[in-house]
Amino acid sequence: MAKFNLVTFAQETKREIAKVTWPTQRETTMTTVMIVVMALVAGLFFLCVDTALGFAVSKVLGMRS
Repeated sequence: MAKFNLVTFAQETKREIAKVTWPTQRETTMTTVMIVVMALVAGLFFLCVDTALGFAVSKVLGMRS
């Protein structure tokens, strides 16, 4: 089993983190806005589909809505 050295691990981790290309604040903001908009669009779509299917099923089964 390999010997674990905490200092070496910390140094290697710091070196790897320095290689990461971090997004700019603008990129992060735009991505967040896009995700929120897409979640709202998906929510509205599924609300409409659920309402339409509920209406159709209630008509087919002769139930009042």
